[in-house]
Amino acid sequence: MRTRAAILSKLNAPLTIDEIEVDDPHAGEVLVRMVASGVCHTDVSAMHGIVPAPLPVVLGHEGAGVVEAVGPGVSKLQKGDHVVTSAVAHCRQCRSCLSGRPFLCENGMALTFGGGLADGTKRFRRGTEEIGHFFLQSSFAEFTVVPEQIAVKVPRELPLEQIGPLACGLGTGAGAVLNTAGVRAGESVAVFGCGGVGLSAIMAARVSRATPIIAIDMLDQRLQLAKDLGASETINAAGTNVVEAIQALTNGGPDFAFECIGRPDTIRQAVDCVRPGGSAVISGVIAPGAEVTLEGFPLIMKNVLGNVEGSCIPDLFIPLLLDLWQQGDFPFDRLLGTPYAHADIGKAIAGMESGEVIKPVVVY
Repeated sequence: MRTRAAILSKLNAPLTIDEIEVDDPHAGEVLVRMVASGVCHTDVSAMHGIVPAPLPVVLGHEGAGVVEAVGPGVSKLQKGDHVVTSAVAHCRQCRSCLSGRPFLCENGMALTFGGGLADGTKRFRRGTEEIGHFFLQSSFAEFTVVPEQIAVKVPRELPLEQIGPLACGLGTGAGAVLNTAGVRAGESVAVFGCGGVGLSAIMAARVSRATPIIAIDMLDQRLQLAKDLGASETINAAGTNVVEAIQALTNGGPDFAFECIGRPDTIRQAVDCVRPGGSAVISGVIAPGAEVTLEGFPLIMKNVLGNVEGSCIPDLFIPLLLDLWQQGDFPFDRLLGTPYAHADIGKAIAGMESGEVIKPVVVY
């Protein structure tokens, strides 16, 4: 069948909307009609070559849509199911997957950025030219084929136009707190960066009853939103010794610091600020080859934790976040701007890069 898709054909160039062919799903795969997709900074990183994506490629990895067809052997989904397509690309066969940690899949990087689906082949074509996949889903296409293991069934009454961002950015921030760190009531938290990931971490810290919850950013409007969503204290990092300010608010340092930006200097601040026995949790995607310098001796009394996709099992965690949202405890919809039409995906990306929009959503 034919579908319209936003295609990256050249680095540092805009996405172009074009019609391409999409093949029927193979064994273990489903065809999804995308209703909406979040736009993530990782998509933009691929556009600039910061993360790999063999060209040409259809980007997007925060999709929400409806299953239109299932391939042979699919067991958990059927035609008509509503799904969120998780960004946790995993093989289900390696040691990490078999031990219940799909977010640490040993084949995850190759599946995410290799340009194919799980079997290494592609389902998109433009004439005789094959078009690559991204995160096993390519949610910037109106119709796409995904492995059943990344498609999370959700209740039909929920608005697909809003829930796609739980697939990556918002789930990553919330999972950093609830899964990777396991923050408990009364523990102190500092969050570096008040974008989609950081604000999701703040909302999750509020769910965990952490206190205090400190938000750090350089934009006052982001800090105000952080306070509205659960931060008890805010620090504008412009012209401030951030480490000293955090330690003053926490009597020597927080139990947890969440770095949600991906810069060497803020990673260093996150590690430096935590108290002895505390943990710095790194969620920000740092450019390949970039180095972070840490003072050696204090590290024997601190923990540095990586946070990949919120350390989540998607079939369990996305429904949990949806339940919290419906109860009013995780109001992630406040991070979403006015939806963009598919044809305006370039405007959605520009709005995110400028900071005007925290989490853009494209609807089809």
